[in-house]
Amino acid sequence: MNVPMLDLKKQFAGIKDEVMPAIEKVCQEQACCLGPAVKQFEKNAAQFCNADFAVAVSSGTDAILVSLMAAGIGRGDEVILPSFTFAATTGTVARLGAVPIFADINKRTFNIDPVKIDEKVTSKTKAIIPVHLFGQMADMMPIMDIASRHGLTVIEDAAQSIGASQDGYSSGTVGDYGCFSFYPTKNLGAFGDAGMITTCSSENDSICRMIRNHGQNKQYEYERIGGNFRMDGIQGAVLNVKLRHLKDWQKKRQANARLYDELLKDVEQIKLPFIESGNVSVYNQYTIKAEDRDQLKEFLQNSGIGCAVYYPAPLHKQKCFEYLNCSRESLPITEKVCRQVLSIPVSPELERQQLEYVVEKIRKFYGC
Repeated sequence: MNVPMLDLKKQFAGIKDEVMPAIEKVCQEQACCLGPAVKQFEKNAAQFCNADFAVAVSSGTDAILVSLMAAGIGRGDEVILPSFTFAATTGTVARLGAVPIFADINKRTFNIDPVKIDEKVTSKTKAIIPVHLFGQMADMMPIMDIASRHGLTVIEDAAQSIGASQDGYSSGTVGDYGCFSFYPTKNLGAFGDAGMITTCSSENDSICRMIRNHGQNKQYEYERIGGNFRMDGIQGAVLNVKLRHLKDWQKKRQANARLYDELLKDVEQIKLPFIESGNVSVYNQYTIKAEDRDQLKEFLQNSGIGCAVYYPAPLHKQKCFEYLNCSRESLPITEKVCRQVLSIPVSPELERQQLEYVVEKIRKFYGC
């Protein structure tokens, strides 16, 4: 049996009759950059995320970059963030000449630990970027308290968490900015690169809109340094269609996760995803901690099961961040988790028998 990590072809087949006319409309209008489809997506996405404003941009990476620029983050400023995340989170900070400061994570949720954030704050700290990893929000209330006490900007990296919530608050609406990725593999994926910034501040909204379009307020009037960070019309059209299905897809992901929870709960060699009380996860990934992780991964792949390690090496050990001089001892939980985690298929396109096959093979590997 084949169990893919993702099956985007199957997803497309189910919505093709909606997607193709939407793309054709953009082609007929020739509204290639921004345009009506993007404007409509911003309205729809803001409503979905319970945000006052949504700014469509060219990628999740650029969503973080624009937010940092809007917050005035620059050379020498320190930004606290996790090392256990995708490179874009840290790379955008470094591109502005700011200094990434890595804080360790919670060993159960994999999200940045507020206690460790507090330990890293200095007079140079200007912002915190909590990453809502694998579909579950970081512990935002303590983080917001730290930010309030020290006058810091909070930029939520919500690339993997659209639709997630914490104590009734939606992902991307707690901090000053929420940054989303619509890379095709995300829960809400475009047909290429795309992203979005959410905010509940009209001033932040206005500034982000200027920055995404070369810093223009009016044509050929440049108030700020900006760039070409616009979403194209075709991505807006595709995302409008997919957004209509997102709640159903998320319910299926959550149901798949519950099935894994039930069928794998007695396998002593693995630890299942831990969801904090008050959190609603959207399971961008279903990530376990596994004994003999690399051997299990190879066994599952040889059995036709897609699986992946997010992330095999932390950012503080990557060559491009060697200049930060992070010691091996500084992030012990991050280092350990990188050796343990394995994500298994949980996408909404999967059938029950495929999930049961994954469980069967995990049990076979561990002899239980």
